[in-house]
Parts: sequence; structure tokens; C-alpha cells
Amino acid sequence: MSANRPLKVALFGSGRIGQVHARNIADHPDLELAWIADPFIKGAQALAATTGAQAVETADEVFANPDLDAVIIGSPTSTHVDLISRAVAAGVAALCEKPIDLDIDRVRACRDQIRGTRTPLMLGFNRRFDPNFASLRARVEAGEIGRLEQLTIISRDPAPAPKEYIETSGGIFRDQSIHDLDMARFFVPDIIEVSATGANVFCDYIEQAGDFDSVVINLRGRGGELITIINSRHSAYGHDQRLEAFGSDGLLTAGNMAPTTVRKYSAAGTEESDAYLPFFLERYGQAYRNELDSFARSVREGTSCSPGFDDGVMALVLADAAEESARSGRVVKIGEE
Repeated sequence: MSANRPLKVALFGSGRIGQVHARNIADHPDLELAWIADPFIKGAQALAATTGAQAVETADEVFANPDLDAVIIGSPTSTHVDLISRAVAAGVAALCEKPIDLDIDRVRACRDQIRGTRTPLMLGFNRRFDPNFASLRARVEAGEIGRLEQLTIISRDPAPAPKEYIETSGGIFRDQSIHDLDMARFFVPDIIEVSATGANVFCDYIEQAGDFDSVVINLRGRGGELITIINSRHSAYGHDQRLEAFGSDGLLTAGNMAPTTVRKYSAAGTEESDAYLPFFLERYGQAYRNELDSFARSVREGTSCSPGFDDGVMALVLADAAEESARSGRVVKIGEE
């Protein structure tokens, strides 16, 4: 690739997450959104019309372009493994949304196939790039609170996804909790034990799908660190996203975000504020942009990405272990991958 031109990028998927990536690519000074691929071509055409890209229906049309530099995979989960494999085979960098697949055996087979590649591959765990969480983790790494002993991650969505989405999502552990499991590994990479509890307390169609609407996950790190993840598919007060790191010398916290920091004080109450940001697209908007920046640098410099493919493998291993624990009531030990 020439350092004098923007990197040519193809986007797979024109749905909700594809639209986020399309806007961010179009706004990035070092990237050109050249192609949008989706078998539902009308969606691709509508998005292409706003970005100047070319809409195509198939992966073949994307990979036929010799000046393709990178792909971003925001298509359905079932397509991820094939598109990653094709990108590696073509020597094209890839940023893939989570999870790699719902089947860990298929993910491991893909890992074996691409082992040793020097092609930059990034997994879309964008919360690592959230300025608040990234700053907190850097301060933990710098020893500001001494030895990390406990980590608490709270992640509650404003409302459950539609019934049709839930039925194909792979369940709360692989769909929602997987972000928090990766965040746990961002702080404590070596997890050796998982236990989880699930409940159905408010959503009939989630229960009918055989899934949980509320879960608590407990993890143990090899160094004795204890991690608690609290998830719910609903939150009456907005997108509830908090993190607390407790160590031998102190505590660091990252709280929720609201549109403004204005507070009202009156006879009716004190410190009344705006509701928290309503959804992940608003809450993690900067994280998505920072993630894209990191990916673009890796592609331009030919360096490895973080989080990478192996982080995607481990997040799914932990999600599967949490599912097993919640169903069986047993603690699940995690071996080396």
C-alpha cells in the first residue's frame, strides 16, 4: 500500500453496527470506505449513497479488488469465520465484531487455519478503547492502587433486544456478557475459574427462548483476583455501565455517563440530573472511533492488533464456561488454550 493514499476499506454488513462503522470510516482522514457488501443489497445501497462507497452483494466482489487494504466485518456472526479466513488468505487486514462464532470448535479450527499469519486481525471489543475504562486500567497497571484484589463490572442494557434477535443471539453470555468477560481479561488476562448464576425476572420471550435476562458471573484470576460481572437485559434509568477496581492501596471507579453534568437542587430532591446515555451507540461512540484509529495504525504499520484473535477465543471460552456453570450449578475450571 502507498503511504500517500488513504487505506481502502470494505465493510461487510449494512445493519446497525455497519452503519456505525460506515460513518466512522467516512470521517477518518486515513481511510476510504470503498465498498459496502451485503446480500440485502438495498441496505448496502442506502448506506453507500451517504458515504460515496460502492454497494456490492458478495464477498467475491470485495476480494476481487487488488487495491483492497482492509475489511471490517459487521455482518451476522455466522459469516465471521469465513470472512476472516478469506481476509487472511488474501493478506488483507480485518477488524471483526464479536463473537468470532457461537461454536468454539469452529473458532478453534479457524485459529489453527490462520496460525502464524502476519496479517493484522482485530476483534471488536471496543470497550477496551473507552477513555474512562482505558484510563482506569492504565492506572491499575501503573500500581496506583497497589495489588489488584477485586474487580466489579456492571453492565445493564436499557431494554432487551427484540425477540427475533434474542432467538439467534447465542444467549446472554455469548452476546452481552462477552464484552464484560473481555473487559475482565483486559485487567486480569489469566482467568482460571468461572461460576455463574442466571435468572428470569422480567422478560417472557427471553425465558421462552431458553435464555436468561439477568446473570451474575464470578471469575478467579491465577493471582487470586476476584472478579464479579453483573448483567441485566434492562435498566429503567438508561445504559448502566460501571467499573470498580479495588486494590491493596485504594480504589478506582468509572461511573455512568449522562448527556450533561448539570445537577438540579430543589425542595423535591437534590442532585437531580439527566438520564444516563440511552444506548451503547451513544455510550461507546468514542470507543468505536478510538478502536478504528488503533486498527488503522496497525494496518498502516503492519503491526499486530490488540485485542486480537486469541482474545476473541478466550472471551468465548469464558462465555461457554459461564453458560455451563449457570446450567449445572458447578464451578468450571479454565485450562490453557
